[in-house]
Amino acid sequence: MGGRPGDPPSSGRQGAVPIDSIWSYAPGLDQVQEQDLTDYTVVASDGTIGHVDRQADHHGMRHLVVDTGVWVFGRSLLVPVGVVTDVHTGERQVTLGCTRAEVKEAPRFRTDSETMDPAYLTAVGDYYHRLPPRESPTG
Repeated sequence: MGGRPGDPPSSGRQGAVPIDSIWSYAPGLDQVQEQDLTDYTVVASDGTIGHVDRQADHHGMRHLVVDTGVWVFGRSLLVPVGVVTDVHTGERQVTLGCTRAEVKEAPRFRTDSETMDPAYLTAVGDYYHRLPPRESPTG
């Protein structure tokens, strides 16, 4: 059972990221915890999404706000840090473990106040938690 009303169980399908882990960097990315990723390029498994506009950690839900530029008509996207699979400091690049289409289909980010809205953040976390697990990008 989830810890809060509306939270999905953290023992979901096999291979899925536990819901509370979606808001934490993956093991092995500990060095990124305090790093400023602003302006890093964000890359999905099938191409570039945009760049990190800012980072936030509200209600223990650490995430990146990604400016997509013209890709999604200037829209920003909110991405939980648990989706980050790698950070290349020298290249200033953040790699995500999902596709561009999956990121684009996430709950819509409209206003900065949503980065502090537990209900919105829970919906985003639930969406990413339910994506199929990926071991590594194909191709």
